[in-house]
Amino acid sequence: MTVIDPETQAGWVPETESEDDVEEMPLSLRLSIADTLTLGNATCGFMAVYFTTTGILIPHLSGSQETGMARHSAATAVILMLLAAIFDLCDGLVARKLRSSPMGAELDNLSDLISFGLAPAYFVLVYGMVADDAHQRVAAVAAITVLLAVVLRLARFSCVTMKDGMFQGMPSPFGALTVVSIVLLELPFVPTLLAVIGVAWLMVSRVEYPKPRGILAVAMLSWIIGAMGLLAAWAFDAPGGQMLLQTGCALQIVLAATIPLFATARRVNTFRDNRREARAAQLP
Repeated sequence: MTVIDPETQAGWVPETESEDDVEEMPLSLRLSIADTLTLGNATCGFMAVYFTTTGILIPHLSGSQETGMARHSAATAVILMLLAAIFDLCDGLVARKLRSSPMGAELDNLSDLISFGLAPAYFVLVYGMVADDAHQRVAAVAAITVLLAVVLRLARFSCVTMKDGMFQGMPSPFGALTVVSIVLLELPFVPTLLAVIGVAWLMVSRVEYPKPRGILAVAMLSWIIGAMGLLAAWAFDAPGGQMLLQTGCALQIVLAATIPLFATARRVNTFRDNRREARAAQLP
């Protein structure tokens, strides 16, 4: 049946796609190389949840002899999050060098939500269920706090325009790695939860963080690869592996704590310089 628009008197009939339209995929639906890397990010985040469940949670619920955080599965889950961070770093670099599809930004946010929101939040939740001195409900609140912080941070990233080369709030990959580092340190329950909530606050704060470009991107990539090596040494019980892992986790936490201090000092210095320039301009 033909429907007539009363304003335009134009006939409307159901659209019929030609063979050329069916065969030719719209440009907006074509995946670029950068998008493929982004999907690798999402896959790593999902597999991190998988290994956390099958290697840590299920053995604990089934009464396995192995207590606490199962070493191999915990290491595998965190290594997958680190690999997701590498994919996240590389997809931006590839997108700037080559091109990204119109779906690139949306795919990136959705993948980051899985790998750096759901995966670390679930890691915190499982920690609260298997650790000897943990409280499951309190850990669940902390896990939800991490997840919502990443959701809010990614939503704000899509809406707020920052000056070139800077992020507002701790980037979600850096925040996720800091959260799992806090858990892997195996500190007492209360300090662990307070530190996790502090990281969640930093992700939604207005503290500026530099974007990983150039030398900083190389340094970050080197740091991630080194962290993978530390986790592997810990998983296979290498000599000094526990000490190496704790040192790496402590360094990650120190970086998370000191970068905001440098950013705050830089903003204070910039404010002072602007005031001096304004006063100098007012002098005759």
